[in-house]
Amino acid sequence: MQRRCDRNRKRSKRRAIYCPIHGCYLDSVSQKYPLFTSSPGQLQQRGVRKREALMLIASQTAVTLENEWLEAFWCKECQQKKWYHVHKSPTNTYEIAVASAELWQQAMGVTYPQGNPSVGEFTSRNSRTMNYRGHQYFDKV
Repeated sequence: MQRRCDRNRKRSKRRAIYCPIHGCYLDSVSQKYPLFTSSPGQLQQRGVRKREALMLIASQTAVTLENEWLEAFWCKECQQKKWYHVHKSPTNTYEIAVASAELWQQAMGVTYPQGNPSVGEFTSRNSRTMNYRGHQYFDKV
């Protein structure tokens, strides 16, 4: 028999997302970044029929993938942050895999953590400077 306090618990329970290496709980250290696709083939891989996938892509340039996102987690055992592709199944269980470079191109509102390879080291370093004298490097010509 359940106790009354267990039945009436309104707080959400912790998501059961575990480290694939150690099996310990992973702590989220970022927001969820939803994924989208613009190809009917990817929709078909996720169970959408070919005709419906073609119609969706024809009517919308990009379709948001339901129950899939990128999120960063901290592992206490590994002592590091890693980005994972999270997929929530209909049974409310989570499957995670390390985020690949292709998935970063499908994410909304996130920048690739290793930076843009087409941007030079000088530009990327100076874009992170937060002081008012950031322009002094450009004055020395």
